[in-house]
Amino acid sequence: MKRKNIFFDADGTILDIEKGVPADTADALFQLKQNGHRIFLCTGRGRSYITSGVEKIGFDGMITNLGAYMEYHGKELFRREIDPETARKTVEILRANRFVPVLEGVEYTYYDPEEYTTEIDWFADLITRDLENRHRPIRGNEDNLHFNKISAKKTPGCTPEQLCRMLSPWYDYIIHKGGIAARTIEFVAKGCSKGLSLCVLCGVLGIEKQDTISFGDSNNDLPMFRVTGTRVAMGDGTDALKAEADLVTDPLWEGGVPNALKKLGLI
Repeated sequence: MKRKNIFFDADGTILDIEKGVPADTADALFQLKQNGHRIFLCTGRGRSYITSGVEKIGFDGMITNLGAYMEYHGKELFRREIDPETARKTVEILRANRFVPVLEGVEYTYYDPEEYTTEIDWFADLITRDLENRHRPIRGNEDNLHFNKISAKKTPGCTPEQLCRMLSPWYDYIIHKGGIAARTIEFVAKGCSKGLSLCVLCGVLGIEKQDTISFGDSNNDLPMFRVTGTRVAMGDGTDALKAEADLVTDPLWEGGVPNALKKLGLI
C-alpha cells in the first residue's frame, strides 16, 4: 500500500481532556507508523498545550493553534503571532464584552487563574495542571503577550456578536454551540486555518490529496475535512462534520480511531 498521511484532531478525537489518550488509540497510532504511514496532529490547541502524553506518541508533524503554527520532525515551519499593540487591544475588547481571555501561544498560554476558573470551564484546573510551567498570567504581561489564537470564554451578559465584529479586522473566528467548547468562541490570526496550513504542509512535503486522511469531531475540523482525500468523523462529532465525512466511526472511548483505521486497511 502507498504511504498515507493521516491528520488527527486532538480533543475528542485522540484524547480526552481529563483521561488523556486511550491505550487502544495510542497502540493504533504506533501501528500506523510501524506500517510506514506518517501521522500528524492537526489541532486547535496551542503548541504550548500539547501534553507529554501526546508528545510521546511521536507525531511526524504538528499543525497547532488552529493553523497558526506548523512543525515537521520538531522543526518549526511556520508561526504567525499577533503584534503587541493588537494583543493589548484584544484583551481590552474581550473583557469589555464580558469574555474571559485565554490566549494561546507556542511557548505559553496566558490567562489569569482568578478569572478563568472552574465556574467558567469545569476543566480549567486540568489545563493549569497540564500546562505546568507553560502558563503565564495576562496581568503584568500586557506588553509581552506572544499568541496567535484565542479561546474566548462566555460569561453572563456577554455580547458575542459585538465581540466578533470588533475583532474581525485581525481574526477569523469559530462559534461553538455544543460539546466541551460550548462556552467558547475561537479566534485565530486572520487567514489561518487547519485547512490552509494542511495544504501548505502537504505542498512542502510533496503529499498528494488522495494520500491524505483526516480524523475530527468538531466544527473547527471542517476546513481540514475540505482539503483531505478521506474524511473520518467521530461517532459523537457534530452533525455538520458528520455530514461531510466519508466514514463515521465510533466515539473516542469506543475504539473510534482503531476501528476506522482497520476499516481503511491501514492497521
